[in-house]
Amino acid sequence: MNQTEKMANIQPVRLGLDSTFTFRCHKGVSCFTKCCRGINIVLTPYDIIRLKNRLQLSSDEFLAIYTKPQLFQDTDLPLVTLRLLDDEQESCPFVRDAEGCIIYEDRPTNCRYYPLGVASLAHKEGADDEGFYFFVNEPHCKGFEEEKDWTVREWRRDQGVDIHDEINSGWTDLIVRKRSFPANIKLTEKSKHLFFMVSYNIDKFKQFVFESSFLKRYDIAADVVEKIKTDEIELLKFGLDWLRDTLFDYRNFEVDPEKQTVSVRQKG
Repeated sequence: MNQTEKMANIQPVRLGLDSTFTFRCHKGVSCFTKCCRGINIVLTPYDIIRLKNRLQLSSDEFLAIYTKPQLFQDTDLPLVTLRLLDDEQESCPFVRDAEGCIIYEDRPTNCRYYPLGVASLAHKEGADDEGFYFFVNEPHCKGFEEEKDWTVREWRRDQGVDIHDEINSGWTDLIVRKRSFPANIKLTEKSKHLFFMVSYNIDKFKQFVFESSFLKRYDIAADVVEKIKTDEIELLKFGLDWLRDTLFDYRNFEVDPEKQTVSVRQKG
């Protein structure tokens, strides 16, 4: 049984931003790097941008070398997870026994949250839904025995996940929206391809925007065009807003009553 399977058997505790817990991880704990083995790390759009830039790879190269395609549970949306090493422990490719994480400053959001996780509720227009947090005390982890107290709010700020969550918020909202769709409503393959491109292949999305008829079909302010031309984070946010307005707005849906798939009415 790997770590992910073990975690599934542990009852999580629901937390708020001001809930407290005790935890500290460092090289001195006997379980150092054990949490980096046998895990399932979902990569967010911002994770991929940071990692591919850290490794000086294109989006295509990073996706091919370091990721595995999967589907989100309860949706038909594509996601990517970190490809683990084919060793006995199924190790993260960026972890070393003595050094720990060699890309620590650019580590994924899931790694930053540990030992916390974040969950989102069903989407409802106008709702004040920020999801909730959970804390799982894994038996093997000695970090829980360290005398360092945190609130969830303090931990998020210290680990930088508050910034990650802000940048990824548009993407998270799309996933929550899709989870709220009727179960028999599916996106077309073309729609899922667009979701994948915007979410995980920022290089290809940039080509799509600037090397096609995209800017002729959509009325985009000149200052926005200049901003997204040079800033990948702004381009990502722009792309997620575009996806929300084209793929995830019921007013733009055309449903095939026989196949129960959703296509998008093209604008412009």
